[in-house]
Amino acid sequence: MTHKPAKSVPFPTREQVLAFIREAGGAVGRREIARAFQITGAQRTELRALLKDLESEGDVQRGRGRRLRPPGTLPEVTVLTVTHQDADGDLYCKPVVWPHEEPPPRILLWPARRDGRAAAGIAPAVGDRVLARLSQAGENRYDARPIRVLEHGPSRVLGVLAEGRDGLRLRPTSRKERDDYRVAPTDTQGAGPGDLVEVEVLPGRALGLRRARVVDRLGEQDGPRSISLIVVHTHDIPVDFPPEALEQAEAATGVGLEGRADLRDIPFVTIDGEDARDFDDAVFADSDLDPDNPGGWTVWVAIADVAHYVRPGDPLDKAAFERGNSVYFPDRVVPMLPEALSNGWCSLRPNEDRGCLAVRLTFAADGTLLGHAFTRGLMRSAARLTYTQAQAARDGTPDDTTAPLMDRVITPLFEAYAALKEARKRRGCLELDLPERQVLLNEAGQVRCVVPRPRYDSHRLIEEFMIAANVAAAETLEARRQPCLYRVHDQPAPEKLHALAEFLDTLSLPFHKGTVQRASQFNGLLERAHGTPHEIMVNEIILRSQAQAEYTPDNIGHFGLALSRYAHFTSPIRRYADLMVHRGLIAGLGLGPDGRAAGGPDPDLAEIGRHITATERRAATAERDALARYTASFLQGSVGAAFPGRVSGLNRAGLFVTLDDSGADGLVPMSTLPDDYYRHDEAAHTLRGEHSGLTFHLGMAVVVRLRDANPISGGLLFELLEGGSRTAERRRAPRGGRRVLRRPRR
Repeated sequence: MTHKPAKSVPFPTREQVLAFIREAGGAVGRREIARAFQITGAQRTELRALLKDLESEGDVQRGRGRRLRPPGTLPEVTVLTVTHQDADGDLYCKPVVWPHEEPPPRILLWPARRDGRAAAGIAPAVGDRVLARLSQAGENRYDARPIRVLEHGPSRVLGVLAEGRDGLRLRPTSRKERDDYRVAPTDTQGAGPGDLVEVEVLPGRALGLRRARVVDRLGEQDGPRSISLIVVHTHDIPVDFPPEALEQAEAATGVGLEGRADLRDIPFVTIDGEDARDFDDAVFADSDLDPDNPGGWTVWVAIADVAHYVRPGDPLDKAAFERGNSVYFPDRVVPMLPEALSNGWCSLRPNEDRGCLAVRLTFAADGTLLGHAFTRGLMRSAARLTYTQAQAARDGTPDDTTAPLMDRVITPLFEAYAALKEARKRRGCLELDLPERQVLLNEAGQVRCVVPRPRYDSHRLIEEFMIAANVAAAETLEARRQPCLYRVHDQPAPEKLHALAEFLDTLSLPFHKGTVQRASQFNGLLERAHGTPHEIMVNEIILRSQAQAEYTPDNIGHFGLALSRYAHFTSPIRRYADLMVHRGLIAGLGLGPDGRAAGGPDPDLAEIGRHITATERRAATAERDALARYTASFLQGSVGAAFPGRVSGLNRAGLFVTLDDSGADGLVPMSTLPDDYYRHDEAAHTLRGEHSGLTFHLGMAVVVRLRDANPISGGLLFELLEGGSRTAERRRAPRGGRRVLRRPRR
């Protein structure tokens, strides 16, 4: 009897293995993968190498027992922080450890169960850390069952005191804190209703509200600086400088010409916003006189010489590193450096000698960067201009300050920018167009209005010159073999591109997610959406699909700017990253003794990068938070009024709406929508009534009534007046992107 040889099974491709791991619904081991693809014998070694490659490239991650799962997924048992409680009493969590750029998944914490009853002693509260067992409930969603409470929540809370039935109550300023606290008459420390206070949460919890004791009175709720003060405390932003750092800043003096080039004959100008508080960059442009570069330009960018005053390891340096960056609010700035430097010796004030680190950039007529040279100099700004002034002068209406500067300064600046603009277009940068909002205050510190922030060519001029200077800094550090803290921006993650493609398909905007290699490929989508009702929505969704920029010594380029190397150099007053780059340039070019310490240990750039990336994101969150609270304060007097807006988000809570005029964001609670079962299609970004067919989608125009505006938390509640479309057909939602929601009965 003859035996037929066993049929050979081809070794799986990496895409097939990845698909198997993604579809497994949990972590899988190497044996399970081998069994699924009938891998035996010598092929096991090949499988082991493939899995190792997938892990090193970030396509999979290992969990307990060396089991594999898709990146960004959570292990079966993990430590969570309880972040907030919704109106229905449900608790939501986030992982204590979440190293990824995208937001963590939504985690609903269910009560612990034993024999059908709630487990004794396991009652987590907001702020607690819990060990929990997770199960995946859908795409980017988990259900969690607590195993035990590891640590109780923060002992201090910021809030405003208000009258209660049995004494004072503290209403927390954080939107995540849904419960009030009771403050006994003996625990007020003299504070009364309307005061902004910090309290210590007292141990124990009887029936009713938890008790708290006032430990610090920060001012009145309606005080002109209360909003920024709340945000500073909420985000734990350092405010006070150590005495040693202040003494060092106060002892600083001006610099002389020794070891510096005299640049005072160059008519530099600073161009900033009307509300700018520090001036750390100045510019000048002129035609290149080299006959080999016809039509070319030379551009000077001079930056405040912060490294001269802030030396590695000194008190100023330690304080600046702790902050990482300055934080800007409508009424104040929390600076990275003390005022004696940030508004003094490191501010390029007009008609005052200032030390600088300057770069001379040479461009071809088409805007191509041909060369650059750095020097340490002494400069004198000819004028402090605003963006509005510079643009008005360019448009033909100069004022007394800009008129004498037109021929020598302003006209060449704009003509050089025109060349750089063409180079930017050829390079293919991502060109998102999203409006920014600006809070304007009156003399009493109250909100006068919330308006769109203007966007002129004068803004773009400064941006392009700064980008070119940053490129020159990175190239110089590489050429001099100096460690460099790059500003990098990775390509969008495949799962985000997949979600983007699914969404754009609902708008009949074809997008081939597998072919994105350059930022310019998104610009075609933006052009097709321009002028349509979906324009803002498409801009926002493309923005959400992008990776976040970060600081790292490992260069992967800057995807959004379409640059192979990029480092921040132009704002050392307000960014620690730029100070590190200045030190590297000074050391690499031999421009003085105050660069990186010669012969000393190299700084841990990876750790510095992680820290200042975190402080940058903290600052951005705080600035958005302040904008929301100031806007809520502005709208507080308009409760009951109707406003046009657009749907900016949809989830289990309801519709998130952005108002057209002020840009304010608020919630239309699910409980206020017409009675129905609502189906949330995550891929299409829609919410649809199961019976009525009433449908809401991202970007839809609506009219809402303002029901409540809370300046303390920044929260706005709306009621829907007009909006939604009715469809008779019932479309099936994509798998994994469906969720049925029901409006609670009144």
